[in-house]
Order: sequence, then structure tokens, then C-alpha cells
Amino acid sequence: MTALPPGDALLLAVILFSTGLAGILIRRNLLFMLMSIDIMLNAAALVFIAAGAKWHDATGQVMFLMILALAATETAAGLAIILRLHARGRPSLDADTGNLLRG
Repeated sequence: MTALPPGDALLLAVILFSTGLAGILIRRNLLFMLMSIDIMLNAAALVFIAAGAKWHDATGQVMFLMILALAATETAAGLAIILRLHARGRPSLDADTGNLLRG
């Protein structure tokens, strides 16, 4: 199996990051926004992996594991907030009606 050249990996990371950013800016559903943030974090992790492979250093893989843990934590906290909003009677997952957590 051949390795992906660093330039191609960075291009793929830019495409993934811009897709995630467009998902956050365009979609107002909270679940889609969480998935878009995860896509952006995966793009950043891909940059660290590509840089580590280019310089033959394991630091990129360590940063990948840290980003993976951050993404899992962010997803768990986001889903907890979504479930809390649903328990308080919020009818939709629209991000613009998030003021129900006050008080």
C-alpha cells in the first residue's frame, strides 16, 4: 500500500474542513452542526497525521489521539445538551431556538 503524498493529504484536509464549515454555516439543525464540527476536527487530525508522516515523527499520531478524544467529548456534551432541550419540551432541533436553557 502506498502512502498518500503530503500535498494530497493537505488538499483532502482543506476539502473536509470547508465541507464541515459549510455544514455549520448553512444547516441550522443541531445534529448536523455536531457532525460538521466532527468533520472539521477530523480534517485537523488528518493534517497532523500528514505532517507526522512527512517528518517521520510520531507526534502527529499522538495529536490525532488527542483530537479524537476531544471529538468524542464534544459529541457527548452536545448530545447531552440536545437531550436536555428535548426533555424540556423543545419541539425541534433548530439552533436558533436555543434560549430555552435559561432560567
